[in-house]
Amino acid sequence: MELLNGNLELKEIQQLQGHTDRVWSLAWNPATASADVPAVFASCSGDKTVRIWEQSLSTRSWDCKAVLEETHTRTVRSCAWSPSGKLLAIASFDSTTAIWENVGGDFECVSTLEGHENEVKSVSWNASGSLLATCGRDKTVWIWEVMPGNEFECIQVLQGHTQDVKMVQWHPTMDILFSCSYDNTVKVWWSEDADGDWSCVQTLGETSNGHSSTVWSLAFNAKGDKLVTSSDDLTLKIWEADIIRMQSGDGYAPWNHLCTLSGYHDRTIFSVHWSREGIIASGAADDVVRLFVESKEGSMNGPSYQLLLKKEKAHDMDVNSVQWCPGEKRLLASASDDGTIKIWELQTLP
Repeated sequence: MELLNGNLELKEIQQLQGHTDRVWSLAWNPATASADVPAVFASCSGDKTVRIWEQSLSTRSWDCKAVLEETHTRTVRSCAWSPSGKLLAIASFDSTTAIWENVGGDFECVSTLEGHENEVKSVSWNASGSLLATCGRDKTVWIWEVMPGNEFECIQVLQGHTQDVKMVQWHPTMDILFSCSYDNTVKVWWSEDADGDWSCVQTLGETSNGHSSTVWSLAFNAKGDKLVTSSDDLTLKIWEADIIRMQSGDGYAPWNHLCTLSGYHDRTIFSVHWSREGIIASGAADDVVRLFVESKEGSMNGPSYQLLLKKEKAHDMDVNSVQWCPGEKRLLASASDDGTIKIWELQTLP
């Protein structure tokens, strides 16, 4: 990837308006953005709604196709599509998670998951779409099994975090669950066998080169052997594990700290996402979007990452979410406290 040699620009393609409060999070539909299927993503907001946006194949412009509303009484904080792109899970501060189904282009709320004591902060599907995880301010992580007929059964409540759990994320290929928290740690949960209990097999904390303040988000590279975490301590950290060993059924392989990206951010880093070709995007409270890539040289101490570019004033307020489009194009969506979403394209300058 000859990105470092090129002259690159993060070009604003379109600004999307419609939400009447801050936009918290974005999720691209993984079953879209191929040659003949237009790209689709969902956005969720403090206005208690989720909006579904679609790109026109002819004009390439983005339009709001649906507004999902009247299911939540408070902020919608997080949304996630099932791998098939048919179901959209949305987590709300009203303590519930709603499941919406796309039925021939119309969205219907088919299930509501209750159990968290208060705000649900994040929701994530596993790679096969058979499990859903939720987390919240009640310090717990819930694992739900997807049953026939859009029924969801809680199979375990995971306790271990000592504070608000900000985000849950399944590994892209294996049934390993990651959660990050206001308690400054990332916890890794896994089950020895398909029907066994889930337990915390590793805590990435300050004593293991982890973060010294709230961990807001995490993301995996395409291969799934690296993890990036973002924090209130103004750093990004890269972690690595021997996933070949885990995939071969040879037990759990721990995640080890590879490097820390510090000195680039001066406010909290709320969101981080890794593109298929290895570009890390970050969104922060300084209204800036930054892109990082692994540097060619590397150092004596192993891999290092460097700033590819920095988009100042990407938004008028905090950038809460950055998400790369799953398609071929280098499209990035960002969401902000300013109530807008922006679509960017990483372009090579002539």
